[in-house]
Amino acid sequence: MSAEAREHAGVPHAAVVAEEGEATTAVEPELPEWPRTGDVETLGRHHLEEPAPETSAVEPVQVPSPPPPHPPRRKPEPGPYDLTPPPALDQSNLVNPVKPAPRKGWRRLVHDVTGGYVNPGESEKELEHERLLEKIRRPLRGDYRIAVMSLKGGVGKTTTTVALGGVFASVRGDRVIAIDANPDLGTLAQRVAAPGPATIRDLLAAEDTSRYTSVRRFTTQAKSRLEVIGSERDPAVSEAFSEDDYRYAIDILQHHYNVMLTDCGTGLMHSAMSGVLDLANTLVLITSPALDGAQSASATLDWLNLHGYEQLAANAVVVISAAHPGQATIDMEQLVGHFRSRARAVHLVPFDRHLSEGATIDLELLSKKTRASYLELAATVAEDFDSRHRHAAPGH
Repeated sequence: MSAEAREHAGVPHAAVVAEEGEATTAVEPELPEWPRTGDVETLGRHHLEEPAPETSAVEPVQVPSPPPPHPPRRKPEPGPYDLTPPPALDQSNLVNPVKPAPRKGWRRLVHDVTGGYVNPGESEKELEHERLLEKIRRPLRGDYRIAVMSLKGGVGKTTTTVALGGVFASVRGDRVIAIDANPDLGTLAQRVAAPGPATIRDLLAAEDTSRYTSVRRFTTQAKSRLEVIGSERDPAVSEAFSEDDYRYAIDILQHHYNVMLTDCGTGLMHSAMSGVLDLANTLVLITSPALDGAQSASATLDWLNLHGYEQLAANAVVVISAAHPGQATIDMEQLVGHFRSRARAVHLVPFDRHLSEGATIDLELLSKKTRASYLELAATVAEDFDSRHRHAAPGH
C-alpha cells in the first residue's frame, strides 16, 4: 500500500515512515497552531470580559480646588553681617586670663618666692607704662613723615630727632629712619653711631634702590634699631641739598620705611625746607625754656600760618627742651599755655646729663624722667597716625 493510500486509510504517519525504512524514532505529536493576533484579542474579550456588576448611582464627590500658589520668596539682599560673638562667649566673660608677672618691687619678690603661685600682678604704674607703649605701637598704614625743626640752634633739635626716632624704633616693630636735611654739615649721623662713608648723596646716585638691602648700605644703625642717613660733610662739595634732592630721597625711602624723621636746618628759606614742609605729616617744633627760644618758636608758627601751612602748624607738637640744669627763670606755666593754644600738644623734656654730652645717644643711659618724657612724646605723635592723610602732600 502506498503512503498516500495508507494516509487516506487512516494509517499513522509514523508507521508509514517505519515501513519505508526511515528512522524509527518517535515523533512528537503536532501542536495546534496558535491563534493569530486578532483571534487572541477576540478570545480574550470572550473569556475575560464579564458583565460589570450593577451598582447604584454614586453622587460625584466635590474635590476642593487647590490653594493658590504662594508668591516666590525674595532672597534677602546682602548687607553687613554682625560677626560679634554673643556676650556669653565674649572673652572677658568666658576666659579667666593669666595675669602677667610683676617686673620689680615687692610684687616681683612675692612672685619669685612663691614660685608664681601668688601673683600680685602689675602695679598701676606698670599698667600705665604698658598703655603708653600700646599707644606708640598704634597701627600705621603706609609711611608717616615727621619734620623736626627750630629756627634757633642749640635747643636740642638733633637730640630730639635721635631720641624720638630711637623710641619709635625700639618700641615698634617696623622700620624707622632719620634723614639729615641740614644743608650746613649736619651732625645727625654722629649722634647715632660712628658714621660710615655713605651719605645722602650716595643714596641719590645709586642705580638700584628697589630693595631694602640696597638702601641699607647707605644708612647707619643705632642700638635702638633707628637708622640714620647723614648729610654730606665734605667741605669741598659746594652744591647744597635742594628741594628736588629731598623729594627724591623721600620717594626712595617711603618704599622701605614706615616712620621717617627729618632733621631740618635752622632756616626756613633754604631750598630743601619747601619740600620738607610739603611732604610732612606732622611738625615737631623745638624750643628752649628761654625767652629768645620761645619767641623764635612762636615766629615759626606765624610763618607757617602766613605761607599756606595752617594745618601743619595747628597739628604741630611743641617740645620745650631744657639744655641746661637748674630751674628756668621764666614763667613755665605761661609759656606752656601760650603754645598749647597754638599747637596740638606741648611736651617738656628735662635736662639730662647724657644728652648734654653731645656724643652718641644711648636710650639706656637716659634718666627715668627723660626717657618717660620721650615715650610720652612718641605716644602723642602716634595719635595722628590714623589721620596722616590730612596733612601731607603726596610724594613726587
